[in-house]
Amino acid sequence: MATIGFIGLGNMGGPMAANLAAKGFRVRAFDLVEAARQRAQEAGCEVVGDPREAVAEAEFAITMLPSGPIVRDLWIERDLLSAVPAGCLVIDCSTVAPEDSRALARAATERGLAFLDAPVSGGVAAAAAGTLAFMCGGEAADVERARPVLLAMGSRVFHAGGHGAGAAAKLCNNLLLAIHMIGTAEALQLGVDNGLDPKVLSEIMRASSGNNWSLEKYNPYPGVMEGVPAARGYQGGFAVDLMLKDLNLALDAARERGSAVPMGALARNLYALHRGADPERGRRDFSSILELFRRSAKSL
Repeated sequence: MATIGFIGLGNMGGPMAANLAAKGFRVRAFDLVEAARQRAQEAGCEVVGDPREAVAEAEFAITMLPSGPIVRDLWIERDLLSAVPAGCLVIDCSTVAPEDSRALARAATERGLAFLDAPVSGGVAAAAAGTLAFMCGGEAADVERARPVLLAMGSRVFHAGGHGAGAAAKLCNNLLLAIHMIGTAEALQLGVDNGLDPKVLSEIMRASSGNNWSLEKYNPYPGVMEGVPAARGYQGGFAVDLMLKDLNLALDAARERGSAVPMGALARNLYALHRGADPERGRRDFSSILELFRRSAKSL
């Protein structure tokens, strides 16, 4: 089996690396956080001392990092690309601006390396279950080469187009995710304010034209669904701060292309209002946006 260098072992990257190890790949893993390194080691990964050591013997080098500036700093400014062996395929699964992905692709190409931007969808639960969807930007041949590795962490692999297309697809997806999560939370709270049981209302809407992923798989109302962040005080999952980051990236991409995204702009503003100046609220799952509508109802 192939040797994989994996950098970034957080809520998403940790389970992804663990699934690769469970499928028989040799995973040389690194993260700045000791607890993340310990979990990776317990999952069967070889934990190493720095990023250059992680990729030194890699046939595939994967990063799952919090932001575009961090991705650029690691691969380009700190020149991690120079530590990658010839023939290695570099794959960035982080959610970043399309231009960040294209910049990394150019830098990799200059060194004779192949590159894919391959952000994911499905959240922490899908990362743990190995059912992520990958949105790939790059050459078709490189997508096919990466497919066995990606399918060890996910269930679907899409080739969105050239370099940067995977990143653009991810921003479009998360823009829509934010919008339908807000609509779901707003509708549920409206029902509760009018005396409806949120479980009953959820069943009605799931069987009706209002059904969507947020309602069916990730219900934001506490007590309606087990195993989702709303059932544990909105802890874990996809943080409000990360959703705000992605919405800002989507709006930046819209400005660059002259795209009209009024719903996206409203979603960004509502998440910013919900987060406010409270760092703790920023760390909670993005489905906690429901609390914005509960607070608004109490103020009436």
